[in-house]
Amino acid sequence: MAESPAKALRRILDSPGVHLGPACFDALSAKVVERAGFDYCFTSGFSISAARLGLPDVGLISFGEMMDQGRQIIQAVSIPIIADGDNGYGNAMNVKRTIREAIRAGYAGIFLEDQVSPKACGHTRGRKVVPRDEAVMRIKAAIDARKESGSDIVIIARTDSRQAISFDESLWRSQAFADVGADVLLIDALASREEMKAFCEIAPSVSKMANLLEGGGKTPILNPTELEAVGFKIAAYPLSLMGVSIRAMQNALTSIKGGQIPSHGSIPTFEEIKEIVGFNSYYEEEKRYATSVDKVSSQNVVPSVWARSDG
Repeated sequence: MAESPAKALRRILDSPGVHLGPACFDALSAKVVERAGFDYCFTSGFSISAARLGLPDVGLISFGEMMDQGRQIIQAVSIPIIADGDNGYGNAMNVKRTIREAIRAGYAGIFLEDQVSPKACGHTRGRKVVPRDEAVMRIKAAIDARKESGSDIVIIARTDSRQAISFDESLWRSQAFADVGADVLLIDALASREEMKAFCEIAPSVSKMANLLEGGGKTPILNPTELEAVGFKIAAYPLSLMGVSIRAMQNALTSIKGGQIPSHGSIPTFEEIKEIVGFNSYYEEEKRYATSVDKVSSQNVVPSVWARSDG
């Protein structure tokens, strides 16, 4: 029997060392992550909102749109995927539905935050959090929904109170989340190595996640050895793929505007693109169902100069 996505993620959490996870935003970026050899992948609400809607991550993208994008991502790869569950899309009862739908979609894990609605993106201004008791009840509701579903989806409890209130408040909330059964803890926008270390010292039996916002976030970007020494088990890189994609598109468009194609080395060959997308594996599987007519047709292929365009 195949290992469930959640069980695969739990195996990663139980294995030695710190485990790095890029954040994808669509099926293609998830496939690229898997081909690069990563054991798991996050989804990024910031990047999905940008890619799907062309809008900022300020609560404009809906629960349904996020779940639809997640299903496409999960179906494209075999590695465990962790969902960005935002604030659960409402109260504790909304959180329970969010968890049930994440389980049905095939997510291995999901992180939930304690922001109000509409939410603000991490490391940006204007973040506000719900009161302590409501924040804790959201995580309790997530744990209950998991039990009621007979699932082992990994619950990652995130607090944004470091930026919204204080560092001490974020430690209190993290401990409370651990007490009700969260599998992994995350304080967003930790501002120093000292804060990162203090966070990792609470609830020592519960794994800690670092959110390493690239290109100017508030949290120091530690290397894997440093992250492990501080006490982190997993680390997310939420904007690397989206950021380099934007820059690559800008550079390509500059070349095209100047009457040139992107420079050699900055663009894969057509054969490489076909391999990444899955043409070659499709062709191999297609052979299993070839009819006698198909075989005759393939033997009578016109020389390549007359062949149809693959475009």
